Parts: sequence; C-alpha cells; structure tokens
Amino acid sequence: MTRRWLITGCSTGLGRALAEAVAASGQQVLATARRPETLEDLRDAYPRTLATCALDVCDPDDCHNAVHAATARFGGIDVLVNNAGYGHFGAVEEVTDAELAAQFATNLFAPWRLTRMVLPQMRARGHGDIVMVSSTAGRLAYPGLGAYTAAKYALEGMVDALSQELSGTGVNVVAVEPGCFATEWGTTLTESAHLDTYRDVTAPMLAGSRAMKQLPIANPPSLFAAEVLRLIASDDRPTRLPIGEDAWRALLDAAQRQHTALLNARPLTVS
Repeated sequence: MTRRWLITGCSTGLGRALAEAVAASGQQVLATARRPETLEDLRDAYPRTLATCALDVCDPDDCHNAVHAATARFGGIDVLVNNAGYGHFGAVEEVTDAELAAQFATNLFAPWRLTRMVLPQMRARGHGDIVMVSSTAGRLAYPGLGAYTAAKYALEGMVDALSQELSGTGVNVVAVEPGCFATEWGTTLTESAHLDTYRDVTAPMLAGSRAMKQLPIANPPSLFAAEVLRLIASDDRPTRLPIGEDAWRALLDAAQRQHTALLNARPLTVS
C-alpha cells in the first residue's frame, strides 16, 4: 500500500535513513530539516517520491507550512513521524530552566503540535499512523540525561493517553524506542555539566554517548528504517516498540527491576 509520509529531522541519522527507505519503496514522503539543502541529494535521487521542506519544529509557522506542503503535494498525510530531537547532558542540579525548556520544546511540545495539526485530516479519513521516535530513555533513566529522559518519559505518557483517545477512529499512535544506533546523536549533545560533584557518575555516560557511533553494538540506521516500514505495513500496532536487540534487552531488564521494586514496596503501602 502506498502511503504519504511527513518525517521530521531528516538531515542525518534515523530520519534520513527512514526518508530514503520510504522513497525507495515507492511511497511518497516529505522529508524535512531546518536546513533543507542537506536533503538535496535525496530529492535528486528520488524526484518522483521525495519532496523537501524547511522545518524548525519549534516554530509553529514552520510546522503549519510543512503540514500544508505535504497535504498540497500529496493530497494528504497518512503517516506522521515525529523524529526531530536532540539530547542535553547535565545532572539535574546543573540543567538551567532555559536548557530544560529547550529540551521539552523540541522533544515534546513539537511532536504534540504536529500531531494536533495532522489529526483532523486523519480522523476525517478514518485512518492514519503517528510514529513518535522515543528512546530506551522513554522508560529507562540514565545519569546526566535527566532532561532528555524527562522529555521522553513525557512523550510516552502522551502516547499512552492519545492511544486511548483515538480508540475506534482508525488512527494509530506508537512510540518506537531505538537502542544504540550509529548516528551523530552523541556528538551533537549540548552540555551543561560543570560540577565536580557529579563527574564520577556522569562522565562515563557522557563518554559513551559521545562515542556511540563507534560502539561495536551500534545498529545501522537502515535497521531502524526497515523496522518502521515493517511496522506501518503490518496489521499489528503496539503502543510501544523497542527497536534493536539491545533496546529490547535493556527495557526487559528495566521492567523486571521495576516489577521487583513494586513488589518490595507492597508492605509500605498497607498500614
């Protein structure tokens, strides 16, 4: 089935791999980025199926223009992929109000805004898919990534609420949770770590994040693209989908620890 896609954050990494895979499959895609010139090679390679558009997801006017552009070019949007995002590094005590607000503006408020913009046409047609690119950090905390983790936890809370609200409409929402992938995510982390108090706890996490692209366990972005395409083509629509063996194992381990902690808390909940 040919679908019409709008994908955010396509200049590099997971978004770029997905945009190319969608276009190569013969489906139509509006690939977006703050600097659309980074997408010219994709547009040249797939002139019949891929269009580009400038989009700063934190700009409401840009968001409106991107939705309008996809609708005008393709006649509608069947799949919205909220992929654009970045990580900020710093212990909770180190992160300022402005840095925290910026994390939430990109990683939560922007997906919420774009979802709100596309839902009316999806509901009117009685079908559609909204894919939120979350992370294992949407269910598992990491030291030094509190701001990023908080935004991803909130994004998954939005998905849980939205999945119930959309029951019976034909519109589906899923949070995909990538593990370690060979992208530039770690090298583009912004940082506010400056207190020696937290160095022993956060420094290993920062070093690992910076080197993530070179780690032996790092998955290729093409795996992410293939899994999302397979998800959208299937009849199964889980609310959450870990992507990568490492993600599945990490989240299973976290769920088991949370289950044990909940059982251990039982005596304290009963007077």
